[in-house]
Amino acid sequence: MESEAPGEYRAGNRQDFDRLYRACYPRLLRTCYAVLGDAAAAEDSLQDAFVRAFRAWPRFQPKRPPEAWMYQIAINTAISHRRRQKLREVGEVLRRLGHPGSGSDPVEAATLPDVVGALASLKPRVAADFVLRNLYGYSIREIATLEGISERAVGMRLAQAREQLAQRLGDAWRGELPVSEAHSVVIP
Repeated sequence: MESEAPGEYRAGNRQDFDRLYRACYPRLLRTCYAVLGDAAAAEDSLQDAFVRAFRAWPRFQPKRPPEAWMYQIAINTAISHRRRQKLREVGEVLRRLGHPGSGSDPVEAATLPDVVGALASLKPRVAADFVLRNLYGYSIREIATLEGISERAVGMRLAQAREQLAQRLGDAWRGELPVSEAHSVVIP
């Protein structure tokens, strides 16, 4: 019978995964906390990462140390969690600010089934920027300030959204989306 070295892990072996979990958890929790800045979010994110890793454990290929593999999964999960967190924050700001301008509510046009499907096909941040700009009338500068990114990044996302929506809906879709009147957003 072949003996395993104490530091080696066998893919698919539940006891080895439990050992990996115990060995990596404290360090990965601190890393996720550094990425997310919130202890509860770090714990949630890390638990999601371990669930993903456990599902992939039978297919693990020891091309590199399992700790490095787990670290990559945890970091990617934390970054995804942070993106979702940022989008929720933008949604909260919108709820607090309410609908800008007067006249017809652009959300009515944005709920058309074709438009909803097309917006859902965009990357979440691209869709959020498109909605903020074209449905709620925020300026590129205001969106950049809200999200803590450059105006150029917002402009690139908006161009990407327009291109992808035109490909999916055709050029006629532009007339279906009324824009709220411009306004000033004061961001502390």
